[in-house]
Amino acid sequence: MADLYSLEPSFHEDKIAMHRLKDLDLTGLMEKLGHAFAHPDLLRDALVHPSLSGGRTGRGKGQASPYERLEFLGDRVLGLTIAHWLFDLYPKAKEGELAKRHAALVSREALATVAERIGLADYILLAEGNDQNAPRKNLAASSDAMEGVIGALYLDGGLEVARALIQKYWAQDIDVAATPADPKTALQEYAQGKGLPLPVYKVVEHTGPSHAPCFLIEGQVKGLVPVRAEGGSKREAEKKVACALLEEITRNGK
Repeated sequence: MADLYSLEPSFHEDKIAMHRLKDLDLTGLMEKLGHAFAHPDLLRDALVHPSLSGGRTGRGKGQASPYERLEFLGDRVLGLTIAHWLFDLYPKAKEGELAKRHAALVSREALATVAERIGLADYILLAEGNDQNAPRKNLAASSDAMEGVIGALYLDGGLEVARALIQKYWAQDIDVAATPADPKTALQEYAQGKGLPLPVYKVVEHTGPSHAPCFLIEGQVKGLVPVRAEGGSKREAEKKVACALLEEITRNGK
């Protein structure tokens, strides 16, 4: 399928990345993915972090980034596969419940969890001069790369190959008894149930480069001590804050 979907221009022309691309052995990763790529360069493109070319927009202004294009495609393939799977798995579920389950399963957190199960961080290519650990620990970087890998699988082997990977690594999360609750939603519902103002979140600090940001967020609910947490995105940090506040509520029986 790769010939039908041009991903040019490629990062392979980037001198900064050339030696990494040549030296990277993807055999172990392909085994974990369950697919031997006919076009390994597709998989490599999904792993070349934008820091190798100076940012998320590619080598030059107006030029496409294969990493971002594969990320875009993988997001849609994952969304469709999960939606169809939920539709079949929960025939009596209403639209709202399906939507909540879907949102949880395609979230950055879910993608990063699967990336960790696969060990994807060991294969992500980073530019020299950057903190080699920060992007790998960054939820956004891991989840974006995971979407890119799904996109690469789809282009190289078709929908069934991509679906096989998704069903393998999402199986333990999709068949759950209750609809997963987003911690921010749960905290909001708690506040509303107690007749309290809605939770408030504010950015205390924003550090790090654009490809590996770090947000320090403070959250508060009336009557509780404010909580702070860090994350690679505002959403990630806010969820950590919400989880901490919910734990405090449970611990104190409020």
